[in-house]
Amino acid sequence: MRKDVRILLVGEPKVGKTSLIMSLVSEEFPQVVPYRAEEITIPADVTPERVPTHIVDYSEAEQTDEQLSSEISKANVICIVYAVNNKKSIEKVTSHWIPLINDNTDKDSRVPVILVGNKSDLVEHSSMETILPVMNQYTEIETCVECSAKNLKNISELFYYAQKAVLHPTGPLYCPEEKQMKPACIKALTRIFKVSDLDNDGILNDNELNFFQRTCFNAPLVSQALEDVKNVVRKNMIDGVCDNGLTLKGFLFLHTLFIQRGRHETTWTVLRRFGYDDDLELHQDYLFPLTLKVPPDCTTELNHNAYLFLQSVFDKHDKDRDCALSPEELKDLFDVFPYMPWGPDVNNTVCTNDEGWITYQGYLSQWTLTTYLDVQRCLEYLGYLGYSIISEQESQAVAITVTRDKKIDLQKKQTQRSVFRCNVFGDSGSGKSGFLQAFLGRNLTRQNTVSEEHMSYYAISTAYVYGQEKYLLLHEVFPDFDVLSDTDLACDIVCLVYDASNPHSFEYCARVFKQYFMDTKTPCMMIAAKSDLQEAKQLYALTPLEFCRKHKMPPPQAFTCNTADAPCKDIYTKLTTMAMHPHARLRCMCTCNRCTFCHLQNFINSELVQTTCDTG
Repeated sequence: MRKDVRILLVGEPKVGKTSLIMSLVSEEFPQVVPYRAEEITIPADVTPERVPTHIVDYSEAEQTDEQLSSEISKANVICIVYAVNNKKSIEKVTSHWIPLINDNTDKDSRVPVILVGNKSDLVEHSSMETILPVMNQYTEIETCVECSAKNLKNISELFYYAQKAVLHPTGPLYCPEEKQMKPACIKALTRIFKVSDLDNDGILNDNELNFFQRTCFNAPLVSQALEDVKNVVRKNMIDGVCDNGLTLKGFLFLHTLFIQRGRHETTWTVLRRFGYDDDLELHQDYLFPLTLKVPPDCTTELNHNAYLFLQSVFDKHDKDRDCALSPEELKDLFDVFPYMPWGPDVNNTVCTNDEGWITYQGYLSQWTLTTYLDVQRCLEYLGYLGYSIISEQESQAVAITVTRDKKIDLQKKQTQRSVFRCNVFGDSGSGKSGFLQAFLGRNLTRQNTVSEEHMSYYAISTAYVYGQEKYLLLHEVFPDFDVLSDTDLACDIVCLVYDASNPHSFEYCARVFKQYFMDTKTPCMMIAAKSDLQEAKQLYALTPLEFCRKHKMPPPQAFTCNTADAPCKDIYTKLTTMAMHPHARLRCMCTCNRCTFCHLQNFINSELVQTTCDTG
């Protein structure tokens, strides 16, 4: 909604422009009328739309053409005043004033025009017969009002219509020539219908209509009013009502009817409640709430209510109830977006079923990843889905939890976070990509079916630590040793992958560790990938085991994704546990059952984890 409205009155001399303004303000006809009234501001609390309104007069005797042009460019709506008893002033509407206004305004955003027939007290006939063809010729003309400054007839209505033309313009909604809503309006209302269709059956039932009414107008519809609305649609459309609910066609028909009957404010109220601006684009303040602040060393996660909402969205579109979204179901889910937000790489970032469709777990994982990496994009996506409206919240920012500073977690030796980032380093060909894909349950055979262009540098899924579900986010770092960014280095745990069958592979991991992580508190783990192949002696001063022992790291973990079934996930549970407890420094490298590494090994082999894995 605009912060204020600026109304400019123009017209030929002596048509009564100034008298109209003075009659509005004083509520009586002025006996003495100056050449031009001073600019008047009407406070918000005395206007029907609760918006401050500035009324500006024009006088040919006191103002230059340059000043007039300036006022036209600043106006939100222009009232062209003519005298109903003066034929010449009516002719000047089309011969002079409308061309002048169009010359001084942007062609793509015409200023709405109100035609004002003043001095109706002096004639017994109406000028509407003459004016109607003019209104049909110029689409920027919103309406025509006949009034009398002397008798105070339609004075307040005149300025109400002018204000309404700005706050609830017809132009973006409706095409008078074609007598139908414009495509942008249909597109916006279609999204609103789909967001409001909570069970995705293509019909707004009574409960959904009541929720919609309460959301937009702060009051539910009584049963009889609901039936009356549906009966109006039934009488005018064959398929506007189905199974006693309102179809999309019926919903669009209702809004067309509102507009045709001059009730633009009803449609605009709905559009603005669902985030649309005057150009029928989703407002930036709606998509990107300014209330969310993320300090350094803090991360962003979805809270419980956000996950419940996303679960409801998933259930709404998983029509075959197979706990996965087919390409058609995914397309339907994102139909309320202006673009498809997930590309083919997402299918290689999260868990999918045997057909390559994103599973329920994969769906939530991708949302978790987006929230962690780009919270503004997550807010945008939640906005498209109508989170704040469906959840009845002020904005989608309430869906986000900003975690506390990581330094506080280290001091307190505990964390409240649910998402942990593991950056995966390794030389080219070391097996990093295979390590990421194995986390998603894919063995080497299945990985070989993925095209190179659809590969992802991220993989995210869940791991259970002490019975708690946590998200582990793996990020494959591009192996360019000289250009590691702060993002490449910022993580909860480091994974150093080398090809156990390549004698030159370990050196890269050793160099990365010594240059970037040796003097940090970030826990590190060495992965001996491709352990199914014959192990080669690494051409480095220390063996991998000696290197790990020297730097108080766990011994290298043998790993392969060349398995008959899904690769073992024990290593990912270890990584998540170490990320959760970075304060636990390793002091020995044995089977003493006292050090952190031994505790991790015991935990991995415990019945609790085995039971969780079996049921998961």
